[in-house]
Amino acid sequence: MERVYLGLGSNLAEPLAQLAAALQAIGELPQSRLVAVSSFYSSDPLGPPDQPRYLNAVAALNTTLAPLALLDALQAIEQEQGRQRKAERWGPRTLDLDILAFGDRLIDEPRLRVPHYHMHARAFVLYPLAEIAPGLRLADGRTLDELLAACPFSGLERLPVTP
Repeated sequence: MERVYLGLGSNLAEPLAQLAAALQAIGELPQSRLVAVSSFYSSDPLGPPDQPRYLNAVAALNTTLAPLALLDALQAIEQEQGRQRKAERWGPRTLDLDILAFGDRLIDEPRLRVPHYHMHARAFVLYPLAEIAPGLRLADGRTLDELLAACPFSGLERLPVTP
């Protein structure tokens, strides 16, 4: 099994319920076992400012699924929870599931880039990831500590709710 880290986000249709349902569905994926979930965080939206704040978390999954098979399964979960892919980038959404890291793999395919191409600049990914994977070294050689040092905690609030 390979350890995979997933980013979760929602800012529509009861985000707490969206993340809880997503975690339930991720835990039921075939050939996979959900092994850890970070705290939940509230974050400022990327993109259009006239949208609600996001609720974010990071989950660790052990899986034998191939990367694109996992991506397909995650996108199916997004669709089941009402995700509509629109031309507007970084707009509001019911659920966003991203593969952040996939074992020690570097993946550069049209549908999937791992490590996630923007995670280095996203506090709402790095700080929850640090909770469940302290000392993580990404497949491209960067360490989580290096990324955290360059990404301030600003705009982020750790919530008292538990996954």
